[in-house]
Amino acid sequence: MAAYAGDTLKYVGSVGTGFKERDQATLRTTMDKLAWKRKTPPVEYSGNRRVVWAQPTLIAEIEYRAWTSDRKLRHPSFKGLRDVQDKADVYLLTDDKA
Repeated sequence: MAAYAGDTLKYVGSVGTGFKERDQATLRTTMDKLAWKRKTPPVEYSGNRRVVWAQPTLIAEIEYRAWTSDRKLRHPSFKGLRDVQDKADVYLLTDDKA
């Protein structure tokens, strides 16, 4: 996941919970229509986890408990995709989180 810090996207962690079986199928179908896979990360990332990178085009609604000291989301949970038409905003990091 990423959030805007100025004009750039910053990595804020990954989400692995909150997906219902129907959500997973819908999300995969939606992503397959977008030519979504990337070989390189769209954000600066120095982790060593095995990751499949996606083009940052979809807006997800994520519930989380807090920010960690390394500026990642604590306990993020997927709630669904937002429609572009609903004028959903991408989270903007402030100086205390950027």
